[in-house]
Amino acid sequence: MKTIAIIPARYGSTRFPGKPLAKIAGIPMILHVWNQASKCKLVNDLIVATDDERIAEVVRQHQGKVILTSPNHPTGTDRLLEVKQRYPDFDIYLNIQGDEPLLNPTVPDALIQQLSAFESAEIATPICAISQAEKLLSPHVVKVVKDSSGFALYFSRQPIPYIREAANPTQWLQHHEFFQHIGVYAFKNKALDRIAILPPGKLETAESLEQLRWLEAGMRIQTIQTESPGPAVDTPEDLHNLEAQFFPDYKSV
Repeated sequence: MKTIAIIPARYGSTRFPGKPLAKIAGIPMILHVWNQASKCKLVNDLIVATDDERIAEVVRQHQGKVILTSPNHPTGTDRLLEVKQRYPDFDIYLNIQGDEPLLNPTVPDALIQQLSAFESAEIATPICAISQAEKLLSPHVVKVVKDSSGFALYFSRQPIPYIREAANPTQWLQHHEFFQHIGVYAFKNKALDRIAILPPGKLETAESLEQLRWLEAGMRIQTIQTESPGPAVDTPEDLHNLEAQFFPDYKSV
């Protein structure tokens, strides 16, 4: 199936303005993501979708393909939908987060394979096991529960499911396997057409999670379990910690 990967990259960020251009080991973060995504074997085309000319110019200098999109998109999926209007003929559209500089390229490939294999699946997304109580309790870590076939039942910022018999989160982890959602998506062409006309849902508004709009509308989201991803970058502190951990030999000039 013909696949295009889109990396949404927004310059404005409340916690970290200009984040895509922040340097990790001397290289702008958006280029780290681009380099990792370009290693995906099943992706036929790769595009950065940004609202900022500064980001676009960095990508062009790296011989990458880039599209300038509206600055008014509230989510990366909305930016992806604008790209789809210009590239309407792909079977699968991948949404790869622009703040995942350590993206494992085998994960998008696995999503493509999974979406191709399940006719009833409209969307595919990765998940990983949660082993730390801190992550289980963090509202910044999105949790997911799935059915016996791997289809997502619900996403939440709260620990789900609730374990009645356990007194605290550490005991919860001993009673049940919890899963973290990783924000990479693969969409079938027609699924994106459907998403484009969906109004915001009540569950999405309550949790501030756009994937709940799709579930509330009855769409089928297939999950695949993978290893825990490298750390995402939400704040300057995250960036410094990542650089110290994964690029310890780098010294700025």
